[in-house]
Amino acid sequence: MMDTIFFTYIPSPVGNFLLAGRDGALTCTSFTTGHRDRQPQSDWREDAGPFSEIIPQFTAYFEGEATQFDIPLRSQGTDFQKKVWQALTAIPYGRTWSYGDLARKVGNPNASRAVGAANGANPLPVIVPCHRVIGASGKLTGFGGGLDTKATLLRLEGLTIDDRDRQLELI
Repeated sequence: MMDTIFFTYIPSPVGNFLLAGRDGALTCTSFTTGHRDRQPQSDWREDAGPFSEIIPQFTAYFEGEATQFDIPLRSQGTDFQKKVWQALTAIPYGRTWSYGDLARKVGNPNASRAVGAANGANPLPVIVPCHRVIGASGKLTGFGGGLDTKATLLRLEGLTIDDRDRQLELI
């Protein structure tokens, strides 16, 4: 059972949110909306028990009461992806960076598209806050859970979104 991946769904402001992990570490999160929703694999086991200490942190975040997480993570990706994902965790709650900002943070200012691809491959949305990355113009761009979900998360963090053109209102 040591390699068993456990999963459960918890409520979020935009529907169910998948938590999956093994050996006490979270390996995957996913919204059930958007084009990158992850589905449990046939060998995963549904059981909320392994997430008993994790669920309250997500619940508090989704209720606007928590701004950070203390959860063991285990993600698989290339060295470059992991570098981008680590940089994402430096984006403060309620703030956004552009893809260019993220590329500069990982030491490759000309790699906006590559960091965009790594951002899109993030297996742990919300806890690794890929929703905080926007276009240089302030437009909401690309999010595996869908742009409505991205806007909801940014609003939850206190940002104002102009829904006519999905533009972050820069104040």
